Amino acid sequence: MFPPEILIAYLAAVLLVVIAPGPDNLLAVSRGLSQGWCAAAASSAGAGLGIMLHTLAATLGLALVLQTSALAFWAVKLAGAAYLLWLGYKAITSRGLISFSPADRQPLRRVFLTGLLSNVLNPKPGLFVVAFIPQFVSVARGSVHVQMLVYGAMFALLTAIIFTLLGGFSAHLAGWLSRRPKALVASNIAAGITFMAAGLSILALDRRR
Repeated sequence: MFPPEILIAYLAAVLLVVIAPGPDNLLAVSRGLSQGWCAAAASSAGAGLGIMLHTLAATLGLALVLQTSALAFWAVKLAGAAYLLWLGYKAITSRGLISFSPADRQPLRRVFLTGLLSNVLNPKPGLFVVAFIPQFVSVARGSVHVQMLVYGAMFALLTAIIFTLLGGFSAHLAGWLSRRPKALVASNIAAGITFMAAGLSILALDRRR
């Protein structure tokens, strides 16, 4: 069902997708800087679960609704864009996304939920799953649903692992950054701008692409 040559090509492609800069890995890095490995892992687990939910929706055919219904697509798009724009606004104004103040530390449950919502409310991963995973699926190799779910689980697991590593390694920079207030402010502003740019890119997203 999963020929080695297909599996290797798939994992290589997923690796490139996961390490590409985006709001999800930025969240993991921010949590790693602010709260260490555990928070980075919680944010990463949320993003990984989001990928799995997108895969499940695609497998059940729900993602096709986003491609065929303009109203449903716009509703998801506006929700995702609004959430990312809000995260960006908060990062710029409160400068608390990357913070070493005990008062700004977030419960791991909230960190996980933020990572999950950032992924689930973004229609890009859903459309990507619909366009990407089926290229590695073949009716001749068995159940299409099983193949979709297994490939999606691999995608989700790699996402969680790599984001955790990125966030965990970034925790080692916390000491350096905490001694440089200007760099800390600049990091929050840069993160905020990145989130807002991601939100605006969602608004420009066309469901036909």
